Amino acid sequence: MRIAVFSTKSYDRDYLDRFNADANELVYFEAPLNIDTSNLTQGYKGVCVFVNDKLDEATINAIARNGVKLIVLRCAGFNNVNLTAAKQNNIAILRVPAYSPYAVAEHAVALMLTLARKTHKAYNRVRENNFSLERLTGFNIHGKTVGVVGTGKIGMAFCKILLGFGAKVIAYDVESL
Repeated sequence: MRIAVFSTKSYDRDYLDRFNADANELVYFEAPLNIDTSNLTQGYKGVCVFVNDKLDEATINAIARNGVKLIVLRCAGFNNVNLTAAKQNNIAILRVPAYSPYAVAEHAVALMLTLARKTHKAYNRVRENNFSLERLTGFNIHGKTVGVVGTGKIGMAFCKILLGFGAKVIAYDVESL
Protein backbone atom coordinates (compact mmCIF):
# COMPACT_ATOMS: atom_id res chain seq x y z
CA MET A 1 0.00 0.00 0.00
CA ARG A 2 1.46 3.37 -1.02
CA ILE A 3 1.43 5.80 1.88
CA ALA A 4 2.06 9.54 1.74
CA VAL A 5 3.98 10.62 4.85
CA PHE A 6 3.38 14.28 5.69
CA SER A 7 5.28 16.74 7.93
CA THR A 8 8.40 14.61 7.70
CA LYS A 9 11.71 15.58 9.20
CA SER A 10 15.06 13.91 8.63
CA TYR A 11 14.69 11.79 11.79
CA ASP A 12 11.32 10.50 10.55
CA ARG A 13 12.87 9.43 7.25
CA ASP A 14 15.88 7.83 8.96
CA TYR A 15 13.60 5.70 11.12
CA LEU A 16 10.92 4.85 8.55
CA ASP A 17 13.43 4.04 5.79
CA ARG A 18 14.55 0.99 7.80
CA PHE A 19 11.10 -0.48 7.16
CA ASN A 20 10.57 1.02 3.73
CA ALA A 21 13.79 -0.19 2.08
CA ASP A 22 12.35 -3.31 0.45
CA ALA A 23 8.76 -2.25 -0.10
CA ASN A 24 9.43 1.34 -1.16
CA GLU A 25 5.81 2.17 -0.36
CA LEU A 26 6.39 5.35 1.66
CA VAL A 27 6.69 8.73 -0.05
CA TYR A 28 7.74 11.68 2.09
CA PHE A 29 6.39 15.22 2.03
CA GLU A 30 7.80 17.97 4.25
CA ALA A 31 4.57 19.93 3.95
CA PRO A 32 1.81 19.35 6.48
CA LEU A 33 -1.41 17.76 5.29
CA ASN A 34 -4.32 20.19 5.12
CA ILE A 35 -6.90 21.24 2.57
CA ASP A 36 -4.25 23.14 0.56
CA THR A 37 -1.98 20.07 0.25
CA SER A 38 -4.71 17.42 -0.01
CA ASN A 39 -4.09 17.10 -3.77
CA LEU A 40 -0.75 15.45 -2.91
CA THR A 41 -2.67 12.38 -1.70
CA GLN A 42 -3.76 11.38 -5.20
CA GLY A 43 -2.60 7.83 -5.90
CA TYR A 44 -2.14 6.89 -2.23
CA LYS A 45 -4.30 4.52 -0.19
CA GLY A 46 -3.00 5.87 3.12
CA VAL A 47 -1.54 8.95 4.73
CA CYS A 48 0.77 9.17 7.72
CA VAL A 49 0.48 12.44 9.64
CA PHE A 50 1.74 14.24 12.74
CA VAL A 51 0.29 16.75 15.22
CA ASN A 52 0.68 19.78 12.92
CA ASP A 53 -1.37 18.24 10.14
CA LYS A 54 -4.96 19.48 9.96
CA LEU A 55 -7.42 16.75 9.07
CA ASP A 56 -10.64 18.70 9.35
CA GLU A 57 -13.82 17.74 7.53
CA ALA A 58 -12.83 19.48 4.29
CA THR A 59 -9.40 17.82 4.21
CA ILE A 60 -10.81 14.38 4.98
CA ASN A 61 -13.49 14.71 2.31
CA ALA A 62 -10.80 15.76 -0.21
CA ILE A 63 -8.43 12.88 0.60
CA ALA A 64 -11.34 10.43 0.52
CA ARG A 65 -12.17 11.59 -3.01
CA ASN A 66 -8.51 10.85 -3.85
CA GLY A 67 -8.93 7.25 -2.67
CA VAL A 68 -7.34 7.43 0.80
CA LYS A 69 -8.67 4.66 3.06
CA LEU A 70 -6.25 4.89 6.00
CA ILE A 71 -4.93 7.64 8.27
CA VAL A 72 -1.93 6.71 10.43
CA LEU A 73 -0.92 9.16 13.13
CA ARG A 74 2.67 9.38 14.39
CA CYS A 75 1.38 10.66 17.71
CA ALA A 76 -0.88 9.63 20.58
CA GLY A 77 -3.32 12.52 20.27
CA PHE A 78 -5.89 12.77 17.51
CA ASN A 79 -7.52 16.12 18.27
CA ASN A 80 -6.39 17.32 14.82
CA VAL A 81 -8.55 14.69 13.08
CA ASN A 82 -12.27 15.01 12.47
CA LEU A 83 -13.29 11.49 13.49
CA THR A 84 -16.86 11.90 12.29
CA ALA A 85 -15.76 12.84 8.78
CA ALA A 86 -13.31 9.93 8.71
CA LYS A 87 -16.06 7.50 9.73
CA GLN A 88 -18.48 8.92 7.16
CA ASN A 89 -15.82 8.39 4.48
CA ASN A 90 -14.96 4.86 5.68
CA ILE A 91 -11.38 5.87 6.49
CA ALA A 92 -9.69 3.79 9.17
CA ILE A 93 -7.54 5.59 11.74
CA LEU A 94 -4.49 4.17 13.51
CA ARG A 95 -2.42 5.97 16.12
CA VAL A 96 0.30 5.52 18.70
CA PRO A 97 -1.70 4.60 21.80
CA ALA A 98 1.07 5.66 24.19
CA TYR A 99 4.70 6.61 24.30
CA SER A 100 7.15 5.07 26.73
CA PRO A 101 6.06 6.39 30.11
CA TYR A 102 9.67 6.07 31.28
CA ALA A 103 11.00 8.24 28.47
CA VAL A 104 8.46 10.97 29.23
CA ALA A 105 9.01 10.76 33.00
CA GLU A 106 12.80 10.79 32.59
CA HIS A 107 12.58 13.82 30.33
CA ALA A 108 10.44 15.62 32.92
CA VAL A 109 13.05 14.82 35.57
CA ALA A 110 15.81 16.05 33.25
CA LEU A 111 14.00 19.37 32.87
CA MET A 112 13.51 19.53 36.63
CA LEU A 113 17.24 18.91 37.19
CA THR A 114 18.11 21.57 34.64
CA LEU A 115 16.19 24.10 36.70
CA ALA A 116 17.45 22.82 40.05
CA ARG A 117 21.12 22.77 38.98
CA LYS A 118 20.96 25.66 36.47
CA THR A 119 22.85 23.60 33.90
CA HIS A 120 21.32 25.57 31.04
CA LYS A 121 22.85 28.81 32.35
CA ALA A 122 26.18 27.13 33.12
CA TYR A 123 26.29 25.66 29.60
CA ASN A 124 25.78 29.09 28.01
CA ARG A 125 28.44 30.65 30.22
CA VAL A 126 31.04 28.00 29.41
CA ARG A 127 30.43 28.51 25.70
CA GLU A 128 31.35 32.17 26.26
CA ASN A 129 34.48 31.17 28.25
CA ASN A 130 32.85 32.51 31.42
CA PHE A 131 33.57 30.07 34.24
CA SER A 132 32.10 32.18 37.02
CA LEU A 133 29.92 30.35 39.53
CA GLU A 134 28.08 33.56 40.42
CA ARG A 135 24.28 32.95 40.64
CA LEU A 136 24.68 29.31 39.62
CA THR A 137 24.04 27.81 43.04
CA GLY A 138 21.39 25.15 42.63
CA PHE A 139 19.52 23.08 45.16
CA ASN A 140 19.09 19.42 46.04
CA ILE A 141 16.06 17.43 44.96
CA HIS A 142 16.82 15.13 47.90
CA GLY A 143 14.66 16.09 50.86
CA LYS A 144 12.32 18.30 48.83
CA THR A 145 8.57 17.71 48.58
CA VAL A 146 7.33 17.33 45.03
CA GLY A 147 3.66 17.46 44.04
CA VAL A 148 2.51 15.30 41.15
CA VAL A 149 -0.89 15.71 39.52
CA GLY A 150 -1.91 12.54 37.70
CA THR A 151 -0.64 9.11 38.59
CA GLY A 152 -1.14 7.21 35.39
CA LYS A 153 1.77 5.34 33.85
CA ILE A 154 3.84 8.49 33.32
CA GLY A 155 3.01 9.96 36.71
CA MET A 156 3.87 6.72 38.50
CA ALA A 157 7.20 6.40 36.69
CA PHE A 158 7.96 10.04 37.57
CA CYS A 159 7.10 9.42 41.24
CA LYS A 160 9.36 6.36 41.41
CA ILE A 161 12.28 8.30 39.94
CA LEU A 162 11.80 11.13 42.44
CA LEU A 163 11.61 8.66 45.31
CA GLY A 164 14.97 7.36 44.12
CA PHE A 165 16.34 10.89 44.50
CA GLY A 166 15.14 10.90 48.11
CA ALA A 167 12.32 13.37 47.53
CA LYS A 168 9.00 13.24 49.35
CA VAL A 169 6.21 12.80 46.82
CA ILE A 170 2.64 14.00 47.21
CA ALA A 171 0.45 12.76 44.36
CA TYR A 172 -3.12 13.42 43.30
CA ASP A 173 -5.20 11.70 40.68
CA VAL A 174 -8.82 12.49 39.89
CA GLU A 175 -9.43 8.78 39.21
CA SER A 176 -8.64 7.93 42.83
CA LEU A 177 -11.61 9.89 44.19
